[in-house]
This record gives sequence, C-alpha cells and structure tokens, in this order.
Amino acid sequence: MIQQRTIMRPADNSGAKELMVIHIFGGSSRKFGYIGDIINCVVKEANPIGQVKDGQVVKAIVVRTRKEYRRPDGSYIRFSDNAAVIIDNPQDKNPIGTRVFGPIAREVKEKGFAKIASMAVEVL
Repeated sequence: MIQQRTIMRPADNSGAKELMVIHIFGGSSRKFGYIGDIINCVVKEANPIGQVKDGQVVKAIVVRTRKEYRRPDGSYIRFSDNAAVIIDNPQDKNPIGTRVFGPIAREVKEKGFAKIASMAVEVL
C-alpha cells in the first residue's frame, strides 16, 4: 500500500537512489497505490551521472510493496521493501533504465508492463 509522501527505492539503474510519491494516478480521491499502479514521484536523491536528476518529477510503476497483496486464488504476496521502476510515459510503458533489480510481482506483467517483467531477475 503506497500513499503520498511514501519513500521508495528504485528497482532499476536509471540513476535515482530515492523516490518520494506525490500522486497516485486513477482519480482525485484515490489514496493508495498497489502493485502494478502508476505513480508520480520526485527524485529525492540521485547519482550525478545517472539519467535522472535531483528534484526531477518522474512517472513510475510500483513493483514491490511491504503490505501484503491478496491474489484471486487466495494467496498473499509480500516483499521486504517498497520499490518502483521509472518509466518514460504511461502510454509506451517503457522503462528508462536498462536493468531491473530484485524480484517483481506477476501482477506487473498482467497489467501490460511485459518489458519490465522480461528484464527482471525473478517474477513471483
């Protein structure tokens, strides 16, 4: 469960080190984001030679959450951190980075982000 001002780790090599959520897309009254949702973030800390810079506003997709997520078969999936992958725009759904670190949830691929799922080390 991701909400405004949540600090997240980037799960890609775009150059960001820390992201802060400023908006969850899906309506003005939407308060929480889950795995596979698109969010708007500010880069709080970045590598000086990376593709993104400090203070830049970027769009990202949530790939891991600490809060458990219930699947339709009744099982739950939970990760040890909150992580997101920075994308260029929601229509193309292409990641800015060239690598994705750590496991990601199957729901990311089901929501149309097949390129992110194919770059991931493990899809759970």
